[in-house]
Amino acid sequence: MIQIDLEAERKEILNRYKRLIKACKRRLEKGDKETIRKAFEVSVEAHKEMRRKSGEPYIYHPIAVAQICAEEIGLGSVGIVCALLHDTVEDTDLTLEDIKGLFGEKVAQIIDGLTKISGVIDNTSSLQAENFRKVLLTLSEDVRVILIKLADRLHNMRTLEHMKRDKQMKIASETLFLYAPLAHRLGLNTIKTELEDLGLKYTDAEAYNDIAEKLRESEPERKKFIQKFIEPLKEILTEQGFKFKLFGRPKSIFSIYNKIKQKKVSFEEIYDLFAIRIVIDTPLEKEKSDCWKVYSIITDFYHPSPERLRDWISTPKSNGYESLHTTVMGPQGKWVEVQIRTSRMDDLAENGYAAHWKYKDSASEKESNLENWLIKIREMLENPDPNALEFIDDFKLNLFSDEMFVFTPKGDMKTLPVKSTALDFAFEIHTKVGEHCIGAKVNHKLVPLSHELKSGDQVEILTSKKQNPKEDWLNYVITAKAKSKIKNSLKEQRKKIAEEGKEVIKRKFERHKLEFNNKTINDFCNYLKLPSSQELYYRVALGNVDVSEIKAFIKYKESPNKKPVKAETHKIEELVTHARGKSDMLVIGDDMQKLDYKLAPCCNPIPGDDVFGFITVGEGIKIHRVNCPNAIKLLSNYAYRVVKAKWTNDELISFLAGIKIAGSDVIGMVNEITKVISSEHNVNMRSINFDTDDGLFEGTVMVYVHDTKHLNHLISNLKKINGVNKVERIDEER
Repeated sequence: MIQIDLEAERKEILNRYKRLIKACKRRLEKGDKETIRKAFEVSVEAHKEMRRKSGEPYIYHPIAVAQICAEEIGLGSVGIVCALLHDTVEDTDLTLEDIKGLFGEKVAQIIDGLTKISGVIDNTSSLQAENFRKVLLTLSEDVRVILIKLADRLHNMRTLEHMKRDKQMKIASETLFLYAPLAHRLGLNTIKTELEDLGLKYTDAEAYNDIAEKLRESEPERKKFIQKFIEPLKEILTEQGFKFKLFGRPKSIFSIYNKIKQKKVSFEEIYDLFAIRIVIDTPLEKEKSDCWKVYSIITDFYHPSPERLRDWISTPKSNGYESLHTTVMGPQGKWVEVQIRTSRMDDLAENGYAAHWKYKDSASEKESNLENWLIKIREMLENPDPNALEFIDDFKLNLFSDEMFVFTPKGDMKTLPVKSTALDFAFEIHTKVGEHCIGAKVNHKLVPLSHELKSGDQVEILTSKKQNPKEDWLNYVITAKAKSKIKNSLKEQRKKIAEEGKEVIKRKFERHKLEFNNKTINDFCNYLKLPSSQELYYRVALGNVDVSEIKAFIKYKESPNKKPVKAETHKIEELVTHARGKSDMLVIGDDMQKLDYKLAPCCNPIPGDDVFGFITVGEGIKIHRVNCPNAIKLLSNYAYRVVKAKWTNDELISFLAGIKIAGSDVIGMVNEITKVISSEHNVNMRSINFDTDDGLFEGTVMVYVHDTKHLNHLISNLKKINGVNKVERIDEER
């Protein structure tokens, strides 16, 4: 039994409280300190018997969340009070009425919002798509709800090592799936970056550790390069009378990881591992001109890449981000990204909307940006899609996307995600304009609905009263608003058609002396294996259900030995309990049973890969790699259908794996490659395919291997071949 030193813990709790008060001192008004003290005491009392998984007193968690709210997000006293109390209504005997009596209406309202979504998104359960709207509903009422929830999530991620592996996977996937994009959308760049890095640490520890190690190793060389780059700039900026800070910031581990995956390059091939940031101290009215002056000084020294200039000072991003970005050719022929901004812009870029209390005069525009975004969320919630998962996908799409600016014929500017189409723009103007859109004029030229817009385009929408949304419109739009409106319109159209179908089948039933009531309709739906009466009516209206089916149904009803027709249903419990398998390669579930399974084709796992089982409806258990492209979505939205899975090495079975090889096209290269593969113990080739172009070759080889170790050994031997530049595993069978 571990002895707990209660006196030492009491002192530590008080020390942490003092640090919290110190962090928010600047913003406290008269009476605030007393309210925070009261909230602290109420929270300590309410959680006094509780401990975290790490064994620490539970109160450490609310204090840490309040500290993040004060120090890293910049919330005022109401936010800090709510952070201290955020778990009390959910986990203790305190009620919402108690909170209201002690701290007033506003605090109770925020705690209510936090409690509604707690249990959906806490540190033990995984977020389910069906409950996600609750998060958005509370977010659209008071942004502080989501800011405190982000702080709560950040602290949970920082202490995730105390959780079990399957819980770590679920929480980390959920963080990457929803919380990091939300932090990004609210302009909390520092928090977004940390959530992403921590998310990666638990979803792909190997990749995370590899990049972190390489960043550590290359740090001295990087520092030397940055020093050489900024030395002459410091001199001239001081000469010109600028007050400034100039430093190099390494890119986050997660953004490097993404670049490696997307561009299919190695760590060594990424040139922009860091960005140089110049933060100038200048009055509000001179901000724009001074930033451009600094740009001019830099480009006098280093050649800029004209395609890589980004001006987010003239047109800030909709999350409030302002900065001037350019990429220049630095010493040793290396491209370097330079960010130029003022102290105010830097604060807003790192701390988002929460930093606006400092800049009351310039905050109004950014606040209206936030308000516009919240209005869009409310609009989407007015027409809730019954398929919550699709709703999240559509919504998420617009959290992280880059933005562009397009103009109406009158010159009004609209912000849209990059890759938006003319049809997206039409729905952005108004739902009715979108629904009746037949085409558009972009820069005075006629274009179709699917035309992809570019930043700076001027767009005029052409409409017709006779036009209505079509099913294929969903392929032409990328904004959540347009998708949601088109789906609603299609549903309405389907409903109208179904009404007509209802009248038709009613007449047909009467003609065949069948009663038109709920029981008969349900029996007929079961007979045809249709999910609902509305689907039946819709098909009748389209002519897909005719008299022959009705006659067959009557015969079936009259048949003395008929068997009831039931739609096949597969219960998850049944699948896990009854799928006793012949396979000995994988053990599945908490009690590590040997069950039947299939390997998911999206990531093609082989023994040795870190895997999990996913219970499908209809196809039993599918095994996915932990770093499968679909893993984060599955773990976030269907956590209750995820089971543990682990390879056992009882027998040597061969699994198909793909390898991609690229390099210089030298004579005898294919022969050399096949020689290495065939000399590898117990490896058989299934297929080999090579293309050469202008002195370079690229090829894929499908081989049978026993496990990851076996495959990695083969890959490292292939890399040793003279002329081979790149060898990597491919996930899908080609």
